Amino acid sequence: MGSHDATSPRLALRWLRKRTQHITDQLDAAYARPGLHWLTDEAEHERALAYLTGGTGYQLTLYDESTRYVLLAYPAGATP
Repeated sequence: MGSHDATSPRLALRWLRKRTQHITDQLDAAYARPGLHWLTDEAEHERALAYLTGGTGYQLTLYDESTRYVLLAYPAGATP
């Protein structure tokens, strides 16, 4: 859990990458795969950046057997 105020969409994306890496480092391999794939998916990063730059939030959800991790980035003033 936590939050971070980023000063730009690019910094928000950087935060998403960092948090995703932290979470996947702690998951078993099978559950980490979607997050690891997302970390290397440049097209999806560009899509997330386009959403954030355009004023829309972006959400990434990871999970394991008992926990759901929802990473959410949204522009200041937008409703999450």
